[in-house]
Formats: sequence, structure tokens, C-alpha cells
Amino acid sequence: MNLAVLRRIASTVLLAGACAGILLTGVQQLQVSKIILQAEVYEDAAAVKAHEEAHEHEHASAATPAAGAPAEAHEHDHGADEWEPANGFERTAYTVLANISMAIGFGLFLAAAIVISGKQVTWRSGLLWGVAGYLVFFVAPSLGLPPEVPGTMAAPLHARQLWWVMTAGMTAAGLGLGVYARHWALKLLGAVLLIVPHIIGAPHPAVHGSAAPEELAQAFIHATALANGLFWLMLGGLIGYFYKKFA
Repeated sequence: MNLAVLRRIASTVLLAGACAGILLTGVQQLQVSKIILQAEVYEDAAAVKAHEEAHEHEHASAATPAAGAPAEAHEHDHGADEWEPANGFERTAYTVLANISMAIGFGLFLAAAIVISGKQVTWRSGLLWGVAGYLVFFVAPSLGLPPEVPGTMAAPLHARQLWWVMTAGMTAAGLGLGVYARHWALKLLGAVLLIVPHIIGAPHPAVHGSAAPEELAQAFIHATALANGLFWLMLGGLIGYFYKKFA
């Protein structure tokens, strides 16, 4: 791969990623962010309730000390709250930066796949690459680990991350074999790769629960699916358009 091709890929990914990231932020502001803010209200209320219950339990324990044991003073260490951007412009600005960074990263995957395939690409065929990215990075992992609103109980993060990476990788390989492989055995292998992660199963907590109501959780899944679908179509189409334009 020569320097000209690298410049072509970099220009394509940066422009497409910036546009797609801004689009995703706009869509999120219309629907996804509102649901997150509602869920955070339930999450904060649940945290306050749990904190009050813990205080009541500690005070009850202090009032009835064990026989022969002196009552001890209970000191509570209230650490500083974790920093988070303030609602409004600051939160939106950080969201834009995060979405653009994410879009550029995913755009590199799409551009690399296009180069490896050796196929000519336009904005129309770029849409198909976007659909493939949507299936690989959102739909397949969401079958086992659907998007969750704040306050939802979840399995350990590292276990979810490992399953997500495995699922995305096997789905990408399975789709690639299904589309480009010529021998039936390789196509069969591709089909097997698509279902293996779901046979293994995604990690889930022993006890399921969420501070937010079920209706809000379902609305979040639908809103996130729509936002990501539009994002991937935009990203794929723009990569196809700019990659051809910079040829």
C-alpha cells in the first residue's frame, strides 16, 4: 500500500467520520438523550433510596450493640462524586467529540475492508458496506447484549467486552465468507461463525434488574437501533462517496 492510498483512506475516513459523528449526535439529541436523562432520574432516586436504607441499617446496628461490646462510632467516608459533564452544551460537546472519534474508528474498519475486497465503491455500494457494519457492530452484539439504560444491572464489564469483541469478529468473518467465498464448505463455515457466539451466550448478571421502568428500557433499545442504523448508512455512504472522489 503506497502513500497515496494511505492519504486517500485518511482523507476519506476523517471527512466521513466527522459528518457521521455529527449526524449521530443530532439523532441522539432528538430521542436517545432524552431517554437517558429520564433513566438517570430513576437511577439517582434508586441511589438515594439505597443510601438512606444503608444509613437506617447502620443506625439500628449502633443502637443495639452486641453483648459485652462497646458501641462504636460509625464514620462514613463520602468520597467526591465522579466527574461528569454538565447537562447542556458541555455534555453535548463531549458527545460530539466521542461520536466523531467513534465514527473515525469504525470508518477505518470499513475503509480497510473495502481496500482488502478490491471492489470499486460508490456511495450506493457504500450503503451496503454500512449495512454490513451495522450488522457486525450493532445488530449481532445486541442480540445477546441489548443497549441498556443507566441503572441497569449488568455482568462484569470485561466479560461483556470479550463477548462483544468475539461476536463482532466472528460476525464479520462469517459475513465475509458468506459473500466472497466460492466453495460451499467455506460458506458453511461462515454460517457457523455467525451463530457460535449466540450458542456460547452473552454474560448476564445473576439477578436482573433496572431502576428505570421496562417501557423506558424498551424505548431506549428501539431508539438506539434507529440511531445506529442511520449512523451506519451515513458512514458507509460517505466513505463510498469520498473514497471514489479522492481516487
